[in-house]
Amino acid sequence: MKIKKKKALVVEGGAMRGIFSTGVLDAFLEKKFNPFDLCIGVSAGSTNIAAYLAAMYQRNYRIYIDYSIRPEFINWFKFLKGGHLVDLDWLWDITIKEIRLDLDRIVNSKSQYLVGVTEISEGKAIYLEPNKGNLEELIKASSAIPLFYRNKINILNMEVVDGGIADPIPVIEAYNWGASKIVVIRSRPFNYNMSNSNGLLNEICFRKKPGLLRALKNRANVYKQSIEFIRNPPKGVKVLEINPTNEFKTNRLTKNINILNNDYSLGYKVGLDLINRWSNSY
Repeated sequence: MKIKKKKALVVEGGAMRGIFSTGVLDAFLEKKFNPFDLCIGVSAGSTNIAAYLAAMYQRNYRIYIDYSIRPEFINWFKFLKGGHLVDLDWLWDITIKEIRLDLDRIVNSKSQYLVGVTEISEGKAIYLEPNKGNLEELIKASSAIPLFYRNKINILNMEVVDGGIADPIPVIEAYNWGASKIVVIRSRPFNYNMSNSNGLLNEICFRKKPGLLRALKNRANVYKQSIEFIRNPPKGVKVLEINPTNEFKTNRLTKNINILNNDYSLGYKVGLDLINRWSNSY
């Protein structure tokens, strides 16, 4: 049974663009700001929420500006030889060994935590509440971009991939769980509009996975519906949308440490501003 919530945090994915929400959430941690009953993330957004709920200040910042820019993680040469472009196996193995998330703190947080994944056979978004035993695999699955990451991940006997495919900004899901005050941390500027792309490539690569192909074809429509909800929420619902400014330069596969550092700082400043806006609004 779904429990009614009042305040929710929603974090969009975007691979390396998640450096922005990392900055925002580190500002929250530094100021001990967590008014949220419910936290929902997809893709990089789910991993950033995990570090936030673990209260591990700058843990994911370190991942972005160190581990993620190593050649073991993003490697076009390896990809062209049939391997991963984005090697989540390597990243998860080394970070679990060296800077593992505080799993106990996450699962015992006062904030309910939901991770979005895309179920391949139907191409639909599924939201799961992780436990200590499956949390790391679940956030890995939520970040598994098809084609970029070639291995299969099964959760609860379902083959799943990147949660940002079926539901890129899960703000409506937060509302469906009863949230009436929602903070949405985006990874795109305010005026960004998603369009359908790579149609032919997707048809070729995913022709044997019709559910996933449907989700990819419908992704831009779902994105636009989420933006419409954010900008025109139902009566009684308030949404604070947090976007990178036009200064933001990080893209999905950025490895330039100067760009990443600048965009982390941008997110941190925006996070501090949001705390003030929240106190004035709510």
